[in-house]
Amino acid sequence: MPPNTTATVGAQPGKSGRKAGARPGRSGRKKGRRLRLLVFVVVLAIVGGVAYGSYWSVSTVRASFPQTTGSIKLDGLSGPVEVKRDGYGVPQIYASSDEDLFMAQGYVQAQDRFYEMDVRRHMTSGRLSEMFGKSQVKNDEFLRTLGWDRIAQQEYDTKLSDSTKKYLQAYSKGVNAYLQGKDGKDISLEYAALGFTNDYKPGQWTPVDSIAWLKAMAWDLRGNMQDEIDRALMTTRLGPQQIKDLYPEYPYSRNKTIVQEGQYDDLTKAFEQSGGTGGTQGTTGTSGSSGTSGSGAGLTSQLSGLYGVLDNLPTAVGVNGQGIGSNAWVVAGKYTITGKPLLANDPHLEASLPSVWYQMGLHCRTVSAKCQYDVTGYTFAGMPGVVIGHNGDIAWGMTNSGVDVTDLYLEKLTGDGYLYDDKVRPFTSREETIKVAGGKSKTIVVRQTADGMPLLSDRDDELVKVGKSAAVDTAAPDRGDGYGIALKWTALEPGTTMDAVFALDKAADWGEFRDAAALFDVPSQNLVYADTRDNIGYTLPGKIPTRAKGDDGSVPAPGWDSKYAWTGYIKQDELPYEYNPSRGYIVTANQAVVDPDKYPYTLTTDWGYGARSQRITDLIESKIKNGGKISTDDMRQMQLDNSSEIAKLLVPTLLKIHVDDKDVRQAQQLLEGWDYTQDADSAAAAYFNAVWRNVLKLAFGDKLPKELRVKGQCLWVDKVDSTGPVDDDTKVRECGQRAADQAQPDGGDRWFEVVRTLMDKPDSDWWKTPASKTGSRPAADNRDELFRRAMIDARWELTAKLGKDIDTWSWGRLHRLFLKNQTLGTDGPGILQYALNRGPWELSGGEGTVDATGWNAAGGYGVVWVPSMRMVVNLDDLDKSKWINLTGASGHAYSAHYTDQTGTWAKGELLPWSYSGKAVDKSTSDTLVLNP
Repeated sequence: MPPNTTATVGAQPGKSGRKAGARPGRSGRKKGRRLRLLVFVVVLAIVGGVAYGSYWSVSTVRASFPQTTGSIKLDGLSGPVEVKRDGYGVPQIYASSDEDLFMAQGYVQAQDRFYEMDVRRHMTSGRLSEMFGKSQVKNDEFLRTLGWDRIAQQEYDTKLSDSTKKYLQAYSKGVNAYLQGKDGKDISLEYAALGFTNDYKPGQWTPVDSIAWLKAMAWDLRGNMQDEIDRALMTTRLGPQQIKDLYPEYPYSRNKTIVQEGQYDDLTKAFEQSGGTGGTQGTTGTSGSSGTSGSGAGLTSQLSGLYGVLDNLPTAVGVNGQGIGSNAWVVAGKYTITGKPLLANDPHLEASLPSVWYQMGLHCRTVSAKCQYDVTGYTFAGMPGVVIGHNGDIAWGMTNSGVDVTDLYLEKLTGDGYLYDDKVRPFTSREETIKVAGGKSKTIVVRQTADGMPLLSDRDDELVKVGKSAAVDTAAPDRGDGYGIALKWTALEPGTTMDAVFALDKAADWGEFRDAAALFDVPSQNLVYADTRDNIGYTLPGKIPTRAKGDDGSVPAPGWDSKYAWTGYIKQDELPYEYNPSRGYIVTANQAVVDPDKYPYTLTTDWGYGARSQRITDLIESKIKNGGKISTDDMRQMQLDNSSEIAKLLVPTLLKIHVDDKDVRQAQQLLEGWDYTQDADSAAAAYFNAVWRNVLKLAFGDKLPKELRVKGQCLWVDKVDSTGPVDDDTKVRECGQRAADQAQPDGGDRWFEVVRTLMDKPDSDWWKTPASKTGSRPAADNRDELFRRAMIDARWELTAKLGKDIDTWSWGRLHRLFLKNQTLGTDGPGILQYALNRGPWELSGGEGTVDATGWNAAGGYGVVWVPSMRMVVNLDDLDKSKWINLTGASGHAYSAHYTDQTGTWAKGELLPWSYSGKAVDKSTSDTLVLNP
């Protein structure tokens, strides 16, 4: 039976005066998609000649579209399974046994997203070169060194429950049933394109392929490793106090922690009475650069080399660990219109095409011991179960906790071993062979310490060279052949997160939810909870290390001294949680989990600074005061709040500054009466964000070392050597080395706090900046002079980008989202990028706002991370819940469901979320029956 393709068609943004994100008419959408498809096929025919012309056709491109109606026979099923899809292609699966349910899930996800799944497993196993050739060898070397798939195999063999293994096997069986008898071009357009350059063919799916994806997710959500590197890199240009200025104290008195009434006061008292040492609980945003063995230019160069390796790695769910955040909050029934809880969640992740999330429902026709699941929500293509969502009793959401679960260690290399407490220990080693499409295989040796830490410095020649000159304290051993860098990370130990997913999906109350959460060891996430009995809660699960007293994990540590080794892990019953707090709501948005004065363990010294969480708290409080009640749509509106906290701080001062240039004054006047919202059509938001970007550049960016600045942006700076700045007025030209979406200052809420702290110090050295090299822009000697220059520079920057007429300015023209296929859509030929990519969309929102359409102030205004999905769960009537995905259900470039949710997402709207059998039937457009 041919694939069924009659369904709602995706939206594409136009360049008319239509409001950003608005969806054109149905016929226009169909014509746009058909035109793009026809152009693609015609160009390929011209480029490829007669042979490719006959090979590529509209039917070739559509060959991989899934069958969504009729019936298909699947060997291995014990009974019939129904797959009901709504108008957006979102599947709801109905089965009579757990194994049939998860086998069907594997089959359906492979129908929609197998190419994405295949790329993911090649990433997690360090086999990207098998698909994409020699360009990926360096990435594969590093990924093989981390050994995610090896750890995943250990989990499968030794840690996971028998039922979880059974479900993983059933899921794999479903994926492989889909692959049976298909060539690459029958699976996805991308395989047809790869066929031009190599003979790659997809292999069979295994349970380990599913488990390993959790390691990739954990890598992108790994905590403060980036801050650990950045602080060390800053030492070449900045002193300890300056670095401390750039990592200010968390504002506990202003931005509330997640847990305020939680179960940790008794723990603290008992801990203090016992004289225990669980590590130093940081009271500031960082400990600066003090107390380590790894300062100096040598280590700085070494860490810069490490960053270069990390920067090139493909990302799983985030921008290589940068900008990862999320919002999740829950409101108890006493403050809602329905009288039952409402739960909202929107994880902030990298914008990818297709979306990292896959929506679906998994329903047992009758819930019983044989078939235990009736759950719906968001999962990852390639992984069984549901990660975020609800069942018939409870709902849950997640945000990244940011706890510190990684440490970098300097290792003293001695022959074939390393020094540990004055004794030489041998490395364990293994050989890894990397197969390369179109080239020769490469064999590498991976070394790791006795406690499983991989030696990252083996993967980069620069790390080996500069390790020979890394500066250390006087108690350090002789460097000999240099120091290496090793990684300690909780995800490099086998865990039980896959067990947690299945346990969460069938949890029926708070107790079962907490038991399930305890299995969720990596990545550590903030979990919010609500149930149909009007209970709300929060828990912090995860494998979180304890460190020796005085070691806070904020900077690299000496690996040769056992005093710096991890001392254990915080027990699950000692981790913070809340249940039915008296205030009636819980907000998590990557802020500090607990007040450090009330909790004995170090969770991290690098929390987010709480701008979003406090704004959400304020919105809730303003709604419920004087007896107000919150609705499902109120929760949606809160998700869309784009008020700028930094604008509220700076604009009153900016308006007081006198400027002579009439064009700059005209731009300045845009800020008069502005309500600080960052709507896509706002000229004031465009100008303010340009001013903010230039304030950051002048005050901080131009003073940071080249390793943190944007690649290709060059400055004349004071010369430095291994001892620090050279006092002879010598200037050298230095060019930035970091990708634009990861450079500093990025403008996030840490920088909000940096500037807030300095506002009362108008003569601080941070506000001083020299005149431009041509003399066209004057020097600044204080805060207001720097602000004046930033307003001038912003005016002319926007004139160049948007035109001189400020009436034509808008934030959305600067702040655009492009959705790119994460492989061939970024590095493939131009015609493939045209075929696979979509956009742009002009977006509201911004950095550090609830509507977190993130941008990097050092690199530009383009959108680099987004609310990757949004949901609001109504625990009174689950069928009145709402959801949306960033793109669509399909990974097929010309499917109607490739980006059919994006236009609605961009407008901030949500779609109906059917759960009950009756509601699902009402919303069903296509039904496919899978028969034994």
